Amino acid sequence: MKKDFLHYQAQTSPHPLTLQVSRASGSYIYDQDNNAHLDFVAGVSACTLGHCHPKVVDAITKQASEYMHVMVYGEYVQEPAVTYTKFLASLLPSNLETTYLVNSGTEAIEGALKLAKRTTKRHKIVAAHNSYHGNTMGSMSVSGAESQKSAYRPLVPGTTFINFNSDKDLEKITTDTAAVILETIQGGAGFIVPKNNFLQKVRARCTAVGALLILDEIQPGFGRTGKLFAFEHYNCVPDILVIGKGMASGMPVGAFVASNQIMKNLQSNPKLGHITTFGGNPVIAAASLATLQELTSSNLIIETLEKEKLFKKLLKHKYITEIRGKGLMLAVMLVNADITNYVVMHCVKNRLILFWLLFEPKALRISPPLTISNEEIRQGCALILEALDSYKK
Repeated sequence: MKKDFLHYQAQTSPHPLTLQVSRASGSYIYDQDNNAHLDFVAGVSACTLGHCHPKVVDAITKQASEYMHVMVYGEYVQEPAVTYTKFLASLLPSNLETTYLVNSGTEAIEGALKLAKRTTKRHKIVAAHNSYHGNTMGSMSVSGAESQKSAYRPLVPGTTFINFNSDKDLEKITTDTAAVILETIQGGAGFIVPKNNFLQKVRARCTAVGALLILDEIQPGFGRTGKLFAFEHYNCVPDILVIGKGMASGMPVGAFVASNQIMKNLQSNPKLGHITTFGGNPVIAAASLATLQELTSSNLIIETLEKEKLFKKLLKHKYITEIRGKGLMLAVMLVNADITNYVVMHCVKNRLILFWLLFEPKALRISPPLTISNEEIRQGCALILEALDSYKK
């Protein structure tokens, strides 16, 4: 199977981990020999409720038995999508009332950028250095790591980059700016959180010059940081909210959310301003609804902050310089990249799943399911500390 995987399925790195999966449940992924691997990654923050949460599985099974894909997005009234978007709106600020459902985060970024340009009738975008918004040509154009982009130039023109948390760069947001796009918490850069009311200052500057603010919550959204959405920590409401990853507990999904007035700009001049065949798929919408209902009817979001404290209490070592991030979106910063690589691979052998971040080689990603237990956290942290103790320069 591994040989066929490497030959017939396209790869994205020279040395994939090649864990052969037989099943997954809760905080564990099981290999072909039925060994349990404790998952501290959750599909890169996607499996919010762990693997195969029974309420999500039941919602998917029920909807799949009734109907699946029936029509291109936005033409037929399909109860799962309508119920989900109405429920989501009830949990968001009043200006974030209308949701466009798509298939992935990067597609949602594309839609948000188009919506901003169409609304403002401007074309210039301001984004942040070391940001990551996806890998399509448009989302890559507003992502701030040249190492990921240089091989694919020319990209979409018109983007100016600022430094995240830099007040002096705010002057680059002008009356020519259609939108500022920022990750609420920078992911690939090392889980960098906003400081000194930076997001509030960006919000004020956008309002002053008539630009829209797009916040990318694809990774920190849906309870991962201890709030339903991370912008709630920072008293900053965007004009367009982009979501995905953990939205459907492991099913492929994304969306962008704005006011009904703004979203109507995709209906005309030209009509079909943004279209998608499978966006709003009823099975995916059912999984999204079940996920959101579980998050909002349980203590999982509140418990996320307590679990953050437990991780920070346990993960103390001479090779750990700091732990960045918020909630269960944590980056354990190690002394150098060699140690990070060693810990990831050592823990893989000991059946703890860890992973890297995109642009920060010293960072060890910790983004487990929100359902992870305190005992599982202790078990995993013990394996990380064991790996650090065994590292030899």
